Amino acid sequence: MKLAIMQPYFFPYLGYWQLLNTVDRFVIYDDVNFIKGGWINRNKILINGNPSFITVPLVHASPNKKILDISLVDEQKKWQKKLVKTIANTYRNAPFYKEVFPIVESIIYFDSVNLSDYLCYQLQTLAQFMGIKTKFIVSSRIYGNESLSGQSRVIDICQREQADIYINPIGGLPLYDCNTFDKNNIELQFLQMKPINDEQCSAPFESNLSIINALMCIGPGEIKKYLGNFDLITPNTSASIERDGV
Repeated sequence: MKLAIMQPYFFPYLGYWQLLNTVDRFVIYDDVNFIKGGWINRNKILINGNPSFITVPLVHASPNKKILDISLVDEQKKWQKKLVKTIANTYRNAPFYKEVFPIVESIIYFDSVNLSDYLCYQLQTLAQFMGIKTKFIVSSRIYGNESLSGQSRVIDICQREQADIYINPIGGLPLYDCNTFDKNNIELQFLQMKPINDEQCSAPFESNLSIINALMCIGPGEIKKYLGNFDLITPNTSASIERDGV
C-alpha cells in the first residue's frame, strides 16, 4: 500500500495532485506547526500575465500554532467575495471557465472558520472533481502521536496504516534516511514532477502555479494525463521509475 503525508495547501500546484493521485492513502497533516510564508494559506495565479498571490487571511497565524488551531478572519464574506471576483476576472476567457469556476467558487465560499476544515474540504472536493479516488485521512483525528516528530512520526504513521511504500515530494530528499525506512520494511520514494509547458493559457510560462490555472486552461478531463507525468526516485539505488499517463 502506497502512502503520502502532506500539510494541506491552498489550491496547491499540479505536483501536489500528482502525489495525491499516485498513492492509495493520503494523510492530511494538520496537527503540525503552521509554516509562515509557505503554501498553506496562499498560492499563485497569473493576473495579466504576472504571477500573483491569492491568500486566505488568518487570525494571528504563527509557526508556534498547529494548522488545526488557526482560524480564518471573521469577515469571511468580504475577502471571499473579493477573491472570487479576482478569479472570475482573471479566467473568464479561459477555455474551461464555465466548467471549473463554479467548483472553485463553492470551495472559496465554504462555510468554516477553521483553517484545517477549510483546506480539507477543498482538497477532497477538487480530488472528486478531477476523478482522484485516493482515500483521505486527517492526522489530527486518528493518530495521537504528536510526541514524535520528523521521520519518526512519518514511520509511525506508515506502520499504523500498514504502508509498504512511502512517497514524498523530491524537495524532502534531505529529510529522510532510506536505511531507516528499509529497517522498518518501508520503501522510500520521491516524486519528481516532469516539466509541463502547456498548463496555462498565456505566455511566458510560469512554473508551479495553483491548480486553478491548470484546470481553467486544460480542464478536469485532460488534466488526468498530466497527473502521471513524473518520475519516482528511489534514493538507495539512485534509480528512477518512470510514469507516464494515469
